[in-house]
Amino acid sequence: MNHLVRSFNSLVAVALLVLLSLGAPTAVSAQELTPEHIALARKYVDLTDTSQIYETALIKTGIDSMRTIVALNPEITDQVSDAIGVVIQQYADKKGELFDQFARIYATRFSMDELAEIVKFYESPVGAKLAKTNAEINNELATVMQLFQANLNTEFFAKVKAELRTKGIDL
Repeated sequence: MNHLVRSFNSLVAVALLVLLSLGAPTAVSAQELTPEHIALARKYVDLTDTSQIYETALIKTGIDSMRTIVALNPEITDQVSDAIGVVIQQYADKKGELFDQFARIYATRFSMDELAEIVKFYESPVGAKLAKTNAEINNELATVMQLFQANLNTEFFAKVKAELRTKGIDL
């Protein structure tokens, strides 16, 4: 039975990968990107970074490091805090590197004209509001999705059991 479940899961994973690979084709190959194209994509990345993703990642990593080290060595809490502050400063100027990578991804997916329209939208009051509220909205959507998934798991399993019962199989 476990073999069948694994086989089914493998088939589902392969099907999902095939479906995802059939998504929107790349608009521009990476070799064709001009500096202007990447700059326009970078402008979009900057306009939509209202939740300070880089800074948040640094702080979270610092907190995680602090917890790990202090759990093992509670007597050096102050020194660990100071060391984390020094290391965070070392990363302070590296945000651009990450965002340039993001920009290249957007530039390969969108033409210059498309990016110009996207930037124009995000520079508008409605676009700015969307960028500002996206993090909150995404958190709420994630909560809704978790509830949906939990309910779907329960309902789906019950329906599979019911279907099996119609075939004389009782679990």
